[in-house]
Amino acid sequence: MSGPARVVIVGASIGGLTVAESLRDEGFEGEITLLGDEPHLPYTRPPLSKQILAGEWRPEQAAIRTAAELDELGIRVRTSRRATGLDVEARTLHTADGPISFDELVIATGTQPRPHPVLAEASTLRTMDDALRLRERMDAARRVAVIGSGILGSEIASAARKRDAEVLLVGRSGALGFGGVGTLLSEDLVRLHEAHGVELALRAELVAAQSAGAADAPDATALEFADGTTRTVDLVVTMIGGTPRTDWLASSTLELADGVVCDRLGVAAPGISAVGDVAAWHDPITGRHRRVEHQSNAIEQAIAVAGRLAHGGEGAPPVPLFWSEIHGARIHAYGWFDPERSLAELPTAAESAGIVYGSHDADGELRGIVGWNAPPREFRTARAAVVTTARPLIHHS
Repeated sequence: MSGPARVVIVGASIGGLTVAESLRDEGFEGEITLLGDEPHLPYTRPPLSKQILAGEWRPEQAAIRTAAELDELGIRVRTSRRATGLDVEARTLHTADGPISFDELVIATGTQPRPHPVLAEASTLRTMDDALRLRERMDAARRVAVIGSGILGSEIASAARKRDAEVLLVGRSGALGFGGVGTLLSEDLVRLHEAHGVELALRAELVAAQSAGAADAPDATALEFADGTTRTVDLVVTMIGGTPRTDWLASSTLELADGVVCDRLGVAAPGISAVGDVAAWHDPITGRHRRVEHQSNAIEQAIAVAGRLAHGGEGAPPVPLFWSEIHGARIHAYGWFDPERSLAELPTAAESAGIVYGSHDADGELRGIVGWNAPPREFRTARAAVVTTARPLIHHS
């Protein structure tokens, strides 16, 4: 079949691996090389803040494919291989182990945790090794502070409460966020955390931290806040957002602006695409370039890019889909959400114990939905009603 002879993928998480697998599913017979900077074979990341951190899974349970399966698919995986630069014109990827030529390159390097200005050395979570270290520290902690009011902050607070630790969840904005839904679910999340014994400090500015170790708590840290209060905890975890891993692309000619800037099909430059958390695709609904930090989005983008590379043409851009589990509540979101418009509860079956919320645009069309413990059938029904045509979600005067 026609198409590139050699595809190189940088980033061996779910987005990068899905590109490789989908290429084979589409009948691509060329060479596929998948590079990852970790020593592990590809694994799925959502369990890190859920099952792995909770001690419910062993690390190998998060693996996506075995070495034998990858070999059978003809996917050449290179672990511990760090990308250091890119020559767009010469079609050459530079790595710590030497240059690699390509016909098509897919960038799937994800994000890295943003360091906290006061707690630069605090625990954080991105990789499997991070999760295992954090789990060990969490097992020994009686008092845990989580700095960060997004999804991962909520998930880590939930994991700590499963261990019966006292948990302080700290934010600055006054609200809790949930990915692309923004803070529209904040009141629901506040009630959920409070019902499970999490102490919330959502308008707290952390100004200093110092060791407060003692014989019975050698790793204790005293946190000082702008209002003069001080809290001493055994473990501090910071999750204040991620930054796209694009440092290695700084000398390339790609456009970088909160990620690798792509068109609506994921093309960053001729022969170069990007998927997942690192990719800022043009969103035809909002008219802006935006990143969506969730595994489901990475998978959808990867499938779309693989189809384009294998067959050419244009597929439909993916619709944002993300989910989380916090204190046992399963929360799914699909579509686009206008931060200026409140969610409205949608009708569900009389016997349903879950809730489905809808987000409507200025013309009353359903653009996004949230399922809160909603049965799969209810969520699928609501999802089918979401309007995904490319008309602006937000009208500007």
